[in-house]
Amino acid sequence: MEAFSADYVLADKGYDSDAFILAIGCIGAEPVIPPRKGRLQPRLYDRELYKERNLVERLFQKLKHFRRIATRYERLGRNYLGMLQLTASLVWLA
Repeated sequence: MEAFSADYVLADKGYDSDAFILAIGCIGAEPVIPPRKGRLQPRLYDRELYKERNLVERLFQKLKHFRRIATRYERLGRNYLGMLQLTASLVWLA
């Protein structure tokens, strides 16, 4: 996590561990992770910001419909990035 810098880290309940929350705090970001049901001391999190995570999840689901992107046919990173940008544009226009 030290290689990244962010203001917020959005994740699902599967990442609700004290060690991961501490690692997020060490990089200066705020964790936006809902607590698990069995957690003894539930943490507070920004519910409105967490809802935006759904937008990213839906984009990835739509990108998976394009076989060339999902299986990464392009060998070079720059070519893959170009195809990814083109595909994201198509998804945005649809």
